[in-house]
Amino acid sequence: MPAKLSVNLNAVAMLRNRRDLPWPSVMHLGRVALQAGAYGLTVHPRPDQRHIRFSDLPDLRALIDDEFPSAEFNIEGYPSEDFLALCERTQPEQVTLVPDDPAQATSDHGFDFRTQSEMLRPIIARLKRGGMRVSLFADGDGDEEAVQLAKATGADRIELYTGPYGGCFDAPAKAKDMLELLGRTADAAEALGLGVNAGHDLTVANLPALVKRIPRLAEVSIGHGLTADALEYGMAETVRRYRRACGETI
Repeated sequence: MPAKLSVNLNAVAMLRNRRDLPWPSVMHLGRVALQAGAYGLTVHPRPDQRHIRFSDLPDLRALIDDEFPSAEFNIEGYPSEDFLALCERTQPEQVTLVPDDPAQATSDHGFDFRTQSEMLRPIIARLKRGGMRVSLFADGDGDEEAVQLAKATGADRIELYTGPYGGCFDAPAKAKDMLELLGRTADAAEALGLGVNAGHDLTVANLPALVKRIPRLAEVSIGHGLTADALEYGMAETVRRYRRACGETI
């Protein structure tokens, strides 16, 4: 089964926030993405609201519930009490926990499961009691012990941090090495019954090799590259291009 595409709307929101104006509309472009066949929408609300605003979340939740009930809402963030309460109010289908400092420009590493597993266990249990699937941002470095520790937290999935792979756009030999490490990490997770998602710097160009190496990849969350392509092709056609890159026949 092809990996499912979740469209990350952060870059759209960041462009909107450059002016005190309601466009580009996060809601409208989220609707266009879902109409074009995206499986879901992803947001990463940060404490400073520099892209997605807390006020966007109820509207996006309602968009999915009212118009696309088979789609999923995925909310990413560092598991502070404020973030957990936000998730409990919004009830996304999936929560992706990341180890980011609030000041970071973007997510750039996975959890250190050797030191952070104990912190994560009660948080994951709390979210799962609320009916939410939990995914943990993880380095795709082939570390099987780290994957075992991630499994022991009670998480449902890991999300492979694919930034190093995406950063090899002009170095094909290095990209091949990074891809194999991601594949080994995914193999270890799947052997333990963990689902595998992926995200960060994924593009139409590098997705096919990723989904070929990880054929049971559940979901990819894509924002920056997809939004950049949407400036050229439009959101609907861009979503279709990414769906084909994920292996869908459309």
